[in-house]
Amino acid sequence: MTVESTAARKPRRDSRRTSARKRPAARPELVQLLTPEGERVEHPDYAVDPTPDELRDLYRDMVLTRRFDAEATTLQRQGELGLWASLLGQEAAQIGSGRALHDDDYVFPTYREHGVAWCRGVDPVNLLGMFRGVNHGGWDPNSNNFHLYTIVIGAQALHATGYAMGVAKDGADSAVIAYFGDGASSQGDVAEAFTFAAVYNAPVVFFCQNNQWAISEPTERQTRVPLYQRAQGFGFPGVRVDGNDVLACLAVTRAALERARTGQGPTLVEAFTYRMGAHTTSDDPTRYRSSEERELWEARDPILRLRTHLTAAGLADDAYFADLDAESDALAKRVRETVRAMPDPDPAALFEHVYADGHPLVDEERAEFAAYQASFVAEEATTEGRR
Repeated sequence: MTVESTAARKPRRDSRRTSARKRPAARPELVQLLTPEGERVEHPDYAVDPTPDELRDLYRDMVLTRRFDAEATTLQRQGELGLWASLLGQEAAQIGSGRALHDDDYVFPTYREHGVAWCRGVDPVNLLGMFRGVNHGGWDPNSNNFHLYTIVIGAQALHATGYAMGVAKDGADSAVIAYFGDGASSQGDVAEAFTFAAVYNAPVVFFCQNNQWAISEPTERQTRVPLYQRAQGFGFPGVRVDGNDVLACLAVTRAALERARTGQGPTLVEAFTYRMGAHTTSDDPTRYRSSEERELWEARDPILRLRTHLTAAGLADDAYFADLDAESDALAKRVRETVRAMPDPDPAALFEHVYADGHPLVDEERAEFAAYQASFVAEEATTEGRR
């Protein structure tokens, strides 16, 4: 083939690519039970009928979680935390899915599931120890069936799948849920977890919070199809839910967990939401997205949505909201005071819990580190004696 003939064929190939890009994609179905205007709507496949008390509890969960999150962000800005990953805007996805769990279900989070931690009974203050640098997590995962935060992107999907495979072999009727973001969905670990979960029919729910920005990279640069459709290629169902609708997230996650518990295998839930804040406190979102985009999603605020519904339905009055504001202030005060009083850890604690039992290499490293630390004490004593 000559160079000229190759060049002549290029425009035709390029035009095919261009037309493929311009081809409109089918609009994904979005499960929604509460509109942005606070109106209840029905869905043919998913339903939930919460009592007034349960609706108020869901609202309280979201408000207190947001207040804690805001306090943690402020503490980082004041130098009390090294870093913080905010969940601002994702409260409905986390509280809705978190309240769908049974006590014996097991959760594998990322580093942003502060609302799910709240639902599992983890003290919010315990979430801050790692970000302050005084511990490696701050809570016993087995006390609340809530694993430690995972910093490695997507790794927890494999952990969850392996745990779910073990649950199935044990014959338990509990389920496992793995949280991750849209950015993590591009990681190989997540694809491998999908493969194992499908082949072994593992009782696991993959809950993807698509907040539309993997740090500064938008979702359309990560995938050519809606994320929930990826499940089809692995042989299990996927569903997209309005991630700013706490009732829809509750209903969809509850159904997916029940499917897992009854031996029907994994489900991928894509909660379509929006990160209204920065990726972490080291990020500046104004450099890669517009204020108009944020304002559009602020109008879909999950907390405002449920508050509008509660008010319109006469299920909450000014006294209720005032009491909740006071409770939020008390939580923020406790978080501030407790974090600032956290003691520095024993440096040798670094070697604890590396293995369930003793290990000669760790013992050797611990001894070397102790000698290194002791050398500073000896040097200070010598310097003091010379004075």
